[in-house]
Amino acid sequence: MASVSETDRIAAAQAYIDALVSHDASAVRFAPDCVRIEVGLKTGFSGNHLRRSLNRGPQFRLISAATLPKYSIDGDDVRAVYDIITKPSLFGVRVCSHVDEVFRIPADSPDGTAVIHHIRAGIRPFIHR
Repeated sequence: MASVSETDRIAAAQAYIDALVSHDASAVRFAPDCVRIEVGLKTGFSGNHLRRSLNRGPQFRLISAATLPKYSIDGDDVRAVYDIITKPSLFGVRVCSHVDEVFRIPADSPDGTAVIHHIRAGIRPFIHR
């Protein structure tokens, strides 16, 4: 097993967040059996499913921007806290989300590559004017 730096693990999580906005998941490294749990519900069923969803999922097409995440690391978990800003606006008001997302990105891997194995997301909507 090779060690994966904290910088590389944060970069792997950031690639996912960048893909939320760009709708291009080509730079995101998912384990084949990666799942995503959002507020207790499974919303990602495999690495390929997550990639397809980021690329073409209508639920992500509403996203126009993400704020710069605040990262922390605890063992194999990389936590990112950030806000998602949406495109739709009604009278200058948007419904956006505070996101608290934990990525399981092991500190050791066979080839030293940072790979996302699991994502757990907490989301709290807020009004943005």
